[in-house]
Amino acid sequence: MNDDIFAPATLGPITLRNRVIKAATFEGRTPDALVTDDLIAFHREVAAGGVGMTTVAYCAVAPGGRTDRHQLWMRPEALPGLRKLTDAVHAEGAAVSAQLGHAGPVANAASNRAPALAPSRMFSPLGMRMMKVPSESELAELVAAHADAARLAERAGFDAVEIHFGHNYLASSFLSPKLNRRSDGYGGSDEKRARLTREIARAVREAVGGRLAVTAKLNMADGVPGGLSMESSLQVAAWLEADGALDALELTAGSSLLNPMLLFHGDAPRSSFAKTLPIPARWGFRVVGKKFLREYPYHEAYLLDRARQFRRELSMPLILLGGITNLDTMRTARAEGFDFMAMGRALLREPDLLRRIQSDPATRSACIHCNECMPTIYTGTHCVLRLARPVATPTATE
Repeated sequence: MNDDIFAPATLGPITLRNRVIKAATFEGRTPDALVTDDLIAFHREVAAGGVGMTTVAYCAVAPGGRTDRHQLWMRPEALPGLRKLTDAVHAEGAAVSAQLGHAGPVANAASNRAPALAPSRMFSPLGMRMMKVPSESELAELVAAHADAARLAERAGFDAVEIHFGHNYLASSFLSPKLNRRSDGYGGSDEKRARLTREIARAVREAVGGRLAVTAKLNMADGVPGGLSMESSLQVAAWLEADGALDALELTAGSSLLNPMLLFHGDAPRSSFAKTLPIPARWGFRVVGKKFLREYPYHEAYLLDRARQFRRELSMPLILLGGITNLDTMRTARAEGFDFMAMGRALLREPDLLRRIQSDPATRSACIHCNECMPTIYTGTHCVLRLARPVATPTATE
């Protein structure tokens, strides 16, 4: 099993050329909420670099489900560009997945010109207004929107969809006791808080399962007091496994609202983030920046200790994320029973890293985990230590 990393591997109804997946990282290349040539070039380069599958992030299921108005949302107008993107990735021999979800409380209502949604009443520091609490009937509409988005992904030629159940985006916020204080059918107990997550997974499965692979990114823990705990997340994962709606589960951690660095580890780029903010917000960030962007020392496979507990409890395929940059770590992941590995920042630094590892197993990533790539999401996500990236004309691909 240790030596099959670069052999073809089955993921639900599809076969990947190897077990390495480009993790979903917002690309910052969709200024008109449509595919651009720049976005296509980004994923083509990663595909040519040798990954088994690349993940397009982030494909919102509704216009109000974007973190801001410059993100893709799944609608008929997006179809031609998405088809051009999937064709380009397939031409390089890789598969391609669409990350589907609703940003919920992470959405910027002011930018989207649509209400941000939260499970319970709360103020949005992004939109500077109160968020909307959706009714049960409105949640049913959002479940249906996920299914519709998955169908559009199939029409666009995607091989897989990844449902976003992490980082306190909408479904993840419903899983959090800190954020979900509802007393209806979607709150009050672990089972009720998990209802939305399970309904979305089943709806997407019914829409495209058996033709596209259906995966999900699930928080193992939010990393904040009162948030989703490991124990509760293990129960949610067990329910998802029993429902049979997913072909694999990708394990993540942290909250885009309250503790984003738990996902990343390494240096906290507070100064660079502050520079991206308008003056009033920049002053406020100086006060809360150290609490918001905490420091977690980087080491290889830094989410493995948590993920081991999920591997012990579950039989379904699991995708290990977090600090996977070399062949030794990939072999460790396989030896621990993980079916696939997801890479993010290392491929921003070196999109051809997988090809080079295949040629020379001793290859080590040049990524230094400075996380200065994080603030570049506003200008086109890239590694600041690479040569200046070529910028394609930011027009929508029709």
